[in-house]
Amino acid sequence: MAPTHPLLQQAQRLAGMTPAQAAQLQAALRDRVVAEDRLPPLRRVAGVDVSYQRATGLGRAAVAVLSYPDLQLLESAVAELPVAFPYVPGLLAFREMPALLHAWVKLKATPDLVLCDGHGLAHPRRFGLACHLGVALEVPCIGVAKRVLVGTHPPLAAARGAWQPLQDGPATIGVALRTRSGVSPVYVSVGHRVSLATARRLTLQLAPKFRLPEPIRAAHRLAGEA
Repeated sequence: MAPTHPLLQQAQRLAGMTPAQAAQLQAALRDRVVAEDRLPPLRRVAGVDVSYQRATGLGRAAVAVLSYPDLQLLESAVAELPVAFPYVPGLLAFREMPALLHAWVKLKATPDLVLCDGHGLAHPRRFGLACHLGVALEVPCIGVAKRVLVGTHPPLAAARGAWQPLQDGPATIGVALRTRSGVSPVYVSVGHRVSLATARRLTLQLAPKFRLPEPIRAAHRLAGEA
């Protein structure tokens, strides 16, 4: 039976695309990204993550919703789906979005902001996972990645809070941000409905102790649970 929820219908379409179709969709949707602040008052901040089980071919998606600003777990949802889309650099969203959308529809209340373990505008086609998820859900979204996909930046100072712009040619596509002194930076970029300055500020605020923001760490733990 075909799914009836619009987000689950979208998940089914994404999973069935070829890499060429996926790249075309990214190019078609990227103009919908809003790179300015349109955030509601923050009370519920979510992190999302997906883990993969090689033995079963399943992807386990998790959404962890934390209170803001005290970062206590309020709600969580997980979903497991067969991973239908191949691994192609720059097309991560098409592997992760179907399971993430299945987890999302289980939430009782919509979060005010989502942090993705992946890129937003810091992407070859300016439409990474954080952009795709933000546009699909119409919620503010920030990309927080552990590695650079595209672009370069000058060296950072060693102190927490140090940052440098991430450039792709003349375009600023994100920032390299050190969330812990002496620890490798994360790469922050706009997903949807958030400016880059606000994305940098909130990422640092939501990572008071560790390299990754607390909402993403909570989602990572849920996605990794057997």
